Amino acid sequence: MEVLEIARWQFGITTVYHFFFSPLTMGLAALTAILQTFYYRTNDEHYKLLTKFFGKLFIIIFALGVVTGIVLEFQFGMAWSNYSRFVGDIFGIPLAIEALLAFFLESTFIAVWLFGWNRLPKGIHLLSIWLVAIGSSLSALWIIIANAWMQVPVGYVLNGGRAELSDFVAVMLNEQMLVMAQHTIIAAFVTGGLFMLGISAWQILRKNQVEIFAKSAKIALVFTAVSALLVATTGHKHAQHTVKHQPMKMAAMEGLWESEEPASFSLFAIIDQENQTTRRDLKLPYMLSVLAYNNVTSEVKGMKELQQQYEEAYGPGNYIPPVAVVYWSFRLMVGLGMLFILMAIVGLVQWWRKKLETSTFYLKAATIVMFLPLLANSLGWIVAEMGRQPWVVYGLMLTRDGVSPNVSAGSMLLTTVVFTLIYGILAAVAVYLIHRYAKPGVPEDSEKMIHAY
Repeated sequence: MEVLEIARWQFGITTVYHFFFSPLTMGLAALTAILQTFYYRTNDEHYKLLTKFFGKLFIIIFALGVVTGIVLEFQFGMAWSNYSRFVGDIFGIPLAIEALLAFFLESTFIAVWLFGWNRLPKGIHLLSIWLVAIGSSLSALWIIIANAWMQVPVGYVLNGGRAELSDFVAVMLNEQMLVMAQHTIIAAFVTGGLFMLGISAWQILRKNQVEIFAKSAKIALVFTAVSALLVATTGHKHAQHTVKHQPMKMAAMEGLWESEEPASFSLFAIIDQENQTTRRDLKLPYMLSVLAYNNVTSEVKGMKELQQQYEEAYGPGNYIPPVAVVYWSFRLMVGLGMLFILMAIVGLVQWWRKKLETSTFYLKAATIVMFLPLLANSLGWIVAEMGRQPWVVYGLMLTRDGVSPNVSAGSMLLTTVVFTLIYGILAAVAVYLIHRYAKPGVPEDSEKMIHAY
């Protein structure tokens, strides 16, 4: 294997693993704050117990996310030094702000919240967990700003073979960032909502503190239902932005080799990238034009025509991404998103029928579906990053030109194996800790205690 291929695998493994924790952290932070707000408004001790219970799980996940995130940032210097030299003047700014502002805000107020029970005024203590939730989302926002610039570079000038910042506001308010941030952060809320619903369902199935966990299940249902519907609408906006600024990615998402006017949405296809054809294609007429342009007549360009345009603009080369991976990742992501909406709606109906706590089938389904947002988030990242190939910075730098020139294939392979093994151990630790602290439910003795501020 060549250095480039190993480096891409290494970055993919570390990023996907980190992306298991980041959305869950954002979602759980917001939900923990909501639970404590219910306690603040109602003085119902059950909400206090639930806040501490899910807050403990949040802290475990947050700690693991920090560890994997630090390793991920080292990747830029170790495996992608040419890329770092090229974009450092721009890319380093949002990463630095994320660490110095958002991460420190989040980590500082986690400590305030964790040790502030019965020591701080009730309102101040509530404010601390909301600042944690805000800091968590702000942290994601600055990372998205950096990634959005790689997708659609703005506010820069080329000088001496490097991209240098010329317009800070343009980078911060990149249109790509605006659509990505909405979709990514709200998807994180779905992740947290289904996780809380799944844990609550698991406890109810075990007949463990049913009255308490029914409350968290209902909050999670409403939170998930709203978030899942918003993910669908923001995903539609994201698709329209993609067809405008990254048409090759959209064509790959649809397995569209030839331009179509109007364009059909592909439901199922067998991709033959070598011969640039699609076999056994099942389509919905007009729907891709609707997805891309909100009408039934517009043309969507195919990969063959776009390949010619790219060669004219950038010179000879293969500008078509791995189509089968992008095509099926997109469909699985969309399918899972529809499943999450259905899961939330069915749960709300069961609640309305007063059968939420007794519907064994639904509760079992919730304990399974709680893990699927982790897959959906990773699939979304795969579509965004692999659909952009062969560019590491769209239109400016090819991925093959960003890899470190002085790192051998052996060294890259060794570190990839080591990272993978360590991450495997961390995954086992995460599952063990979450199971250990989730299984007992809220402490029985605490359930009988009401602490006054």
